[in-house]
Amino acid sequence: MTQKVAILLSGGGSNMVALLDSMTGDNLARPALVLSNRADAGGLAKAAARGVPTEVVDHRPYGEDRGAFEDALHARIMEYAPDIICLAGFMRVLTEGFVARWQGRMINIHPSLLPKYRGLHTHARALDAGDAEAGCTVHEVTAALDDGPLLGQARVPILAEDTPETLAARVLVAEHQLYPAVLRRFAAGDRTQIHLP
Repeated sequence: MTQKVAILLSGGGSNMVALLDSMTGDNLARPALVLSNRADAGGLAKAAARGVPTEVVDHRPYGEDRGAFEDALHARIMEYAPDIICLAGFMRVLTEGFVARWQGRMINIHPSLLPKYRGLHTHARALDAGDAEAGCTVHEVTAALDDGPLLGQARVPILAEDTPETLAARVLVAEHQLYPAVLRRFAAGDRTQIHLP
């Protein structure tokens, strides 16, 4: 049975594009919605160009009331009745209340080899630590930031001349391979980990 997918983003949507382009053929995942908290997010136009419905729920009018923002977010998402939510550069930390509504049905991609480097500035932190490799992780979303059961990882060697920017660019290529592969299996009910070299 097909699984309807809502993708949440805040920016340009390169991972969203990779996900949308993968949802064809015998992949059980099908796009239902692309939603952003920013009306100027570049990913919205890319989704619309692919015929996928788009929505905006701006967090700013809600100020510090994260619960009210998330209630509005949840209500808008439910208009499309998705089975799965994919976070793809959605730059809002979700509260336990929102996460609980989607427990086991919401996944995220993070640009590090979790549990290393939760949060921001992952590439600079990997370089500062002298790591030999970096990468990305897809995981189920839980109330703890960048935590939850791991669904897949892709490893990217760190080169001697790397800067945070050059490393980020190579990790992004790996993200575009890993996230669609994990979603395909997740939509089929398979939560075994995927490891890409």
